Amino acid sequence: MKITRVKSILTAPDGITLVVVKVETDQPGLYGLGCATFTQRPSLVARAVDEYLNPLLRGRDPTNVTDLWHMMMNNSYWRNGPVLNNAISGVDMALWDIKGKVANMPLYDLLGGKCREAAMVYRHADGREPQEVLENVIKYQEEGYRAVRIQMGGYGGRVKDIRGTNATPSKSAPQATHRMSAMDRLDSAFPGAYYDADAYARSIPPLFDFVRGKIGFELLLLHDIHERLAPMDAIRMAKELEPYRLFFLEDPLAPDQIEWFRRLRQQSSTPIAMGELHVNAAEWKPLVAEQLIDFIRAHLSAIGGITPALRLAAFCATFGVRTAWHGPGDVSPIGHAANLHLDLACHNFGVQEVIHFGEPLYQVFPGTPELRNGFLWANSKPGIGVDIDEKRAARYPMNFKAVEWTQSRLPDGTLWTP
Repeated sequence: MKITRVKSILTAPDGITLVVVKVETDQPGLYGLGCATFTQRPSLVARAVDEYLNPLLRGRDPTNVTDLWHMMMNNSYWRNGPVLNNAISGVDMALWDIKGKVANMPLYDLLGGKCREAAMVYRHADGREPQEVLENVIKYQEEGYRAVRIQMGGYGGRVKDIRGTNATPSKSAPQATHRMSAMDRLDSAFPGAYYDADAYARSIPPLFDFVRGKIGFELLLLHDIHERLAPMDAIRMAKELEPYRLFFLEDPLAPDQIEWFRRLRQQSSTPIAMGELHVNAAEWKPLVAEQLIDFIRAHLSAIGGITPALRLAAFCATFGVRTAWHGPGDVSPIGHAANLHLDLACHNFGVQEVIHFGEPLYQVFPGTPELRNGFLWANSKPGIGVDIDEKRAARYPMNFKAVEWTQSRLPDGTLWTP
């Protein structure tokens, strides 16, 4: 068996650009699909696949998954960047898909079989104020979900400019004469997504107190700091949230602040989840080996696909760390299915983030996993189990524009981590 072509497919059925890799073989009708979605730089990933990995892989045996992964990773000499990792991931997942199809086994069977029937998921409940958050939490609870992540006003909360809008001020805008309040911002020439770190940090413990006071403790609650706080403020929040028994507190610190996790662990018993920005094993090794986190939140395509994820899951199991793979809207249904197969096959699974799959996604990606009663269910098709309708995919072209939410700024205009 030989690889005859490796190509990228870009589509946006839900308004978010997804990058899919298709690996074709010389066996009639046999191909594999993988997720390579890096929404902030999708065209660069596509070029890496089409211009570099395609000529590199043509004529090679697709069953040698591990060898090909190492070859793709080392061939560029410089490695462990998100563009290259995503491109490699698309191929790696597609190779596992092919291997499953040849064996006539679902990927979870190929990986050792199921440890559970389905994967418990969590959904996102946001709101402008605590009552709206509570209403969204209750809605998910009534739909059968057992875990909900709660935010208020998005990551870090939302900040109004001094004229009371969220619009980027122009240089010709009138100057304000009143004093800036906690959630206002300066009339700044710097565009971006503004938030007030102190106001945000003070708002979250009362939010949890309000929600817990209304629904009790049966529902699992989570929160995502998304690196929006200085390290000591993140530690303070983790301590203040202890009475509300979070399932986990996500991304309290940035990947370049690993040493702060030791201080966080010493001072708080709130479970910690980390990893969606990781692209290099050096970023998660000390966190796992020193048991500084409780859940690994890696984005499968950002670390290079299923092959490194299997190693990471096994490494985490050794130290009692559970998996909670990243599953936002900027993961294709193929990527969500890959998450799910790992969830089913890995004993140290914790919880799975997931989105609502709209009808266009089901049409473009037949075999997309199904959400039922708070769990994600896989089909029993060979391989990853999700296909792509390329004609339908072409109806939803990429519409890329500069991303604003990753231009996070404090009220005075200082750029902060997203």
